[in-house]
Amino acid sequence: MQATLRATALAATLCLSAFGAQAVTLKISCGAVGLEFQLCKEESDAWARKTGHEVQVINAPNDSNERLALYQQILGSGSDKIDIYQIDVVWPGLLASHLIDLKPYTKGAEKEHFPAIIANNTVGDKLVAMPWFTDAGLLFYRKDLLEKYKVAPPTTWDALAVAAKKIQDGERAAGNPKMWGFVWQGRAYEGLSCNATEWLASFGGGAIVESNGKVSVNNANAIKALQTAASWVGTITPKAVLNYAEEDSRGVFQSGNAVFLRNWPYVWALAHKPDSQIAGKVGVMPLPAGGSGSTGGRSAATLGGWQLSVSKYSKNQAVAADLVNYLVSAAVQKDRAIKASYNPTLPALYKDADVMKANPFMAELGSTFAAAVSRPSTVTAAQYNQVSNLFWNAAHDVLSGKTQAPQAVADLDKQLNKLAPADKWN
Repeated sequence: MQATLRATALAATLCLSAFGAQAVTLKISCGAVGLEFQLCKEESDAWARKTGHEVQVINAPNDSNERLALYQQILGSGSDKIDIYQIDVVWPGLLASHLIDLKPYTKGAEKEHFPAIIANNTVGDKLVAMPWFTDAGLLFYRKDLLEKYKVAPPTTWDALAVAAKKIQDGERAAGNPKMWGFVWQGRAYEGLSCNATEWLASFGGGAIVESNGKVSVNNANAIKALQTAASWVGTITPKAVLNYAEEDSRGVFQSGNAVFLRNWPYVWALAHKPDSQIAGKVGVMPLPAGGSGSTGGRSAATLGGWQLSVSKYSKNQAVAADLVNYLVSAAVQKDRAIKASYNPTLPALYKDADVMKANPFMAELGSTFAAAVSRPSTVTAAQYNQVSNLFWNAAHDVLSGKTQAPQAVADLDKQLNKLAPADKWN
């Protein structure tokens, strides 16, 4: 026993000598959607055992708006209370001034990740975050119910509405009054911006703000997209969806009370856990296209994903960067993909047999992830949060019936142009 303790102590000493310092305590802020928090703690603890350092995992708000506000408050004060931040794919430009450049610590590992995500995480000449997992919106559906009612998986929003209503009505008549046709994220927050970005793009309604800085949201296709989504509320979608985030909508679906669900890939692993009421009954496919039949529209999925960054106020930047490198490594990303369906940011893992066996949709829907639609965070830079806030509020007003779509997009157009006169977002 004493020999084992001496060996453990020696290993820890050797690990710490690599940093030339005594053991330190790091604090990392992680989300808690699905299995995020559990895995973050397990992975951080594994690194701590290897290095002799200690890691405290801090539970961040699931609501991305609340999380960003909290991060900005902490970072804006110059506080060192958090060393590592899990940040959204649209935040590098907003938070870059508070984050260190990770390039001196990566030993070139960034070259192994998807180039587009590395470019997204590079502000000026600083690599302010390393990719941890990527996301794109997907449509989950009850395979058993579509088979029962002889309905094909819908490829357009119109087809989805018809299928959802048919199955919803049939299941209610069969004794489940809680059944709904389609659930998604309708709360006034960033998740609604993701959903509404998909609606607009699928109808050919543009990107809200185009890559050249021009505000494009006031157009007939964008209006049609919002009107279509509003028509679901109270018919195939519960009015409560106006306060749903990711976990609220997943809860309805996984409890067996929804036919279709728009959400992120993490749902796959949870829906197929042994204790899930719908295990073995779930299919996944690209989101439907706007328009009807062959006329107009396309399938569009919003690009999501989360990154890890190190605060420039951290007193242990080199050690924190080492933990980041460990967490985004191929071994950890593979484990996360198998256990929780978090999409890797390393192309090589999409050829890994174990990852593909656990998540067949990752290979089948590769084109969905490759062609995911970006929110206008790059072009609007530090003003993106204001842009998204205005957009999700406008969409929410239409969905709730407070404002008609033509008026909502006209008002949004004016507000966005005030933020960027002459299309200048600097």
